[in-house]
Amino acid sequence: MIKTTKLFTDFFESEKAGGIVLVFVTLLSLVLANSSFGTNYIAIWDTSINHHSLTHWINDGLMTIFFLLIGLELEREIYIGELSNIKNAALPAFAALGGMIVPASIFLFFNIGTNTQNGAGIPMATDIAFAIGILSLLGNKVPISLKIFLTALAVIDDLGAILIIALFYTKTISILHLFIALGIFILMLIMNRLKIYKLLPYLILGCFMWYFMLYSGVHATITGVLVAFAIPFENGSENSISYKLQHALHKPVAFVILPLFALANTAIILSTNISMPFVNHNSLGIILGLVLGKPLGVFVFSKLGVLLKFAQIPEDICWKHIISVGFLAGIGFTMSIFVTLLAFSEEQWINNSKIAILLASAIAGVLGYIFCTISLSKK
Repeated sequence: MIKTTKLFTDFFESEKAGGIVLVFVTLLSLVLANSSFGTNYIAIWDTSINHHSLTHWINDGLMTIFFLLIGLELEREIYIGELSNIKNAALPAFAALGGMIVPASIFLFFNIGTNTQNGAGIPMATDIAFAIGILSLLGNKVPISLKIFLTALAVIDDLGAILIIALFYTKTISILHLFIALGIFILMLIMNRLKIYKLLPYLILGCFMWYFMLYSGVHATITGVLVAFAIPFENGSENSISYKLQHALHKPVAFVILPLFALANTAIILSTNISMPFVNHNSLGIILGLVLGKPLGVFVFSKLGVLLKFAQIPEDICWKHIISVGFLAGIGFTMSIFVTLLAFSEEQWINNSKIAILLASAIAGVLGYIFCTISLSKK
């Protein structure tokens, strides 16, 4: 029987409820943006604070805390969780790899050589909160291995998105600021090796690192992941600072930071001609990449990993479950919108991409729920 840590349970439960909140605030934001006072509502998010809009502070500032939580969860999975066993880790790793390569390939098929080809990273992402939220609607029928598989897949997927952001969406580099940021990171690693188990020094240095990373040209949210791996994991017990921080961040991220991100980035005025956003190669690449590319990539690469004997499928799940979860992985939302903001500067492409992401995520969520219901009832 598979045992799960209390922290994994807390993480899964917070993401489950967070997914429901995200659905609500997204619909609320779209309604407000297209109401009679939509202009005033959108203006709120454009409010300038210290030469940057409120949306910019949410995307570059608060979302760093989201990535800090993702980093802490990934670290825990690697040390004592599902990813600590190579064969167990290999299955979601293969799935995540396929879930990035196939959607990006589909997007490039429609966009290669055009002015939107930079959006190839958009359909590669998975929204953890939404995906887990929908899976949790099926209750106790869901095998614990499937919950762990989806969580690990989404976490690895987000790590891949972070690497893509760092490698492909960095336009200009300030070597001085980058070296200072990396110097602070090295200092934190030294503190880790010296067994300095006080959280405050890491958080203070993390703030300074974020500032220099912001002005280095590399997206500042990368700081969150780096700080997570610099914080001592110790033995992973409830007394470790890593555990305490991760536990403390669950609810603020799920119920404050991600909802604020959703509100700020879905304040979109929808065209009166509903078909307009979908009759272009960019939107087509996003929709097909998320809805078809994700489940195809997750299934084919998972199967490949097992056939090559690099990975193994848990006893309590089957290939129908993997395909079903593949559809849930097509819910891009948070990360896909995040990449959109880095990929494009033109408002038209940004808004069209957001609408395509919302539509694709809704379709993937519905299909995922239907396929999961069928596969679990016929287990």
